[in-house]
Amino acid sequence: MEQITVTAKIQIATTPNDKILLNETMSVYSDACNYVSEYVFRTHNLKQFSLNKTFYSTLRAKFDLKSQMAQSVFKTVIAKYKTILENQKEWRKPSFKKPQYDLVWNRDYSLIQNCFSVNTLNGRVKLPYFAEWMSKYFDHTIAHPSL
Repeated sequence: MEQITVTAKIQIATTPNDKILLNETMSVYSDACNYVSEYVFRTHNLKQFSLNKTFYSTLRAKFDLKSQMAQSVFKTVIAKYKTILENQKEWRKPSFKKPQYDLVWNRDYSLIQNCFSVNTLNGRVKLPYFAEWMSKYFDHTIAHPSL
């Protein structure tokens, strides 16, 4: 059976406090990516298992990341280096300047009862979201979306 991946953009409604929590989480995530990236640049080590062994505890303690967030940092950094190597054919250090946070479905986020539930450094927040035109993709009524 063929699997199809659907990427969707949704618009979330945040309170001022939610916005602060999300911005802080994304900023710390980017800082953690830069921290790991510095090591990868020096060592050329792109092995997730090795990076996990070296940095997992540090990411949890120094950056206060949740377990899945720490794992996602490794994947984000490795993917960025591989993209640079593939496109530019040289070893360059990426910079994670913009706040970001790579989410894993049903771990970092989920869509429950018309709410976007997402992990932050200070626990989960549940936010209303707007994606009326995409509702058919979220309610599982279609097996093979045609985009």
